[in-house]
Amino acid sequence: MVKRLMFEKPLGMRDTLPFFYNQKSKARQQLSNAILSFGYSFMDTPIMEYHETVGKVSATLDQQLFKLLDQQGHTLVLRPDMTAPIARVAASQLKDAEFPLRLAYEGPVFRAQQTEGGKPAQFEQVGTELIGDHSSYGDAEVIALLVESLKQTGLDDFVITVGHIGYVKAFFTDLLGDDEDTIEYLLNYLYRKNYVGYREAVKELSVPKDKKDALLQLLTLKGGDEIFDSSRSLARNQACMQAVNELKQLYRLLQQYEVEKYIHFDLNLISHMDYYTGILFEGYAPNLGALLCNGGRYDTLLPSFQLSASATGFAVHLERLVEALNEQESDDGRIGVIVDDDSYGQGLQEAKRYREDGQAVLLQHVDQIPDLQAFKAELSETIDLTKGGGERDE
Repeated sequence: MVKRLMFEKPLGMRDTLPFFYNQKSKARQQLSNAILSFGYSFMDTPIMEYHETVGKVSATLDQQLFKLLDQQGHTLVLRPDMTAPIARVAASQLKDAEFPLRLAYEGPVFRAQQTEGGKPAQFEQVGTELIGDHSSYGDAEVIALLVESLKQTGLDDFVITVGHIGYVKAFFTDLLGDDEDTIEYLLNYLYRKNYVGYREAVKELSVPKDKKDALLQLLTLKGGDEIFDSSRSLARNQACMQAVNELKQLYRLLQQYEVEKYIHFDLNLISHMDYYTGILFEGYAPNLGALLCNGGRYDTLLPSFQLSASATGFAVHLERLVEALNEQESDDGRIGVIVDDDSYGQGLQEAKRYREDGQAVLLQHVDQIPDLQAFKAELSETIDLTKGGGERDE
């Protein structure tokens, strides 16, 4: 009897079959080329980190961390994101480097799933971190690079939604004072994009009607640069005004990058990453049904590692990008050389010649091919050296 777990995988884990693997490799390379063209340098960090350092400063919920113990009894975690590990490196091995740092990464991250809901427990991110630049120019560069990176993969139908965490928090603080529980309650609805629930929650608050109206008007602050005027009129304090001014400056810079057609503003945008301090953004593509990419400014994370520096960056969910590209399966560029006993030596020479020319060549004895036509259909080109073959199919 077959054991039940023989063909099963741990919760949230997936196998990557050849076609999807090839598409991931192609998209990864295209993203990397765009990132390199902006002067960023790639690096890597260990898959395991100490829970006391990277694990605790990561914005990932503790129950989503994969934990294990080393032989010395230290609690380790499989890295839940790449930003916190790179912040650790920037504050230690690169602390004396010339700032700003432009760093990039590609690799798997891990987040434990409690139930089988289709979410992966391991997925790959490609992204950047711009460390030591606290200006709108840095924010604009990161968003423009994100747009250019996605375009380089062949994706053109997408939108980057931009918000400002400072606006939302200052807005709530002005209306609700130090009622942190209520503020957190409302922020949670915005984070989950449950706007129906948000409206119902606002209606139940014990606050004056004018404040309820203002809280509800927050949901209308979405669209193009026309929202700046309405957001300024709704702003209640200097912190809100400053956030709007930063968004306006950012938009002017993005216009100079000529990427404004991909930009959409949403001033009730919230992220689960609680270390974001200013501009934040999320990327979406049609028919994807999940976040494609995200990022923003995080000026409080590096001080957690005793480095006084601001930073901003983005991360692209590689598997979701491949899904968004929705490329149909096609041949993978391999050449097939079909041989029999008499033509085996000739086939070896043919395969060698093509391989030296940079081609991928599959050398296969005809006796081991169950279905010759199906075999040929999977390849971009076949050379049949068998008796009665002598043909080249393209």
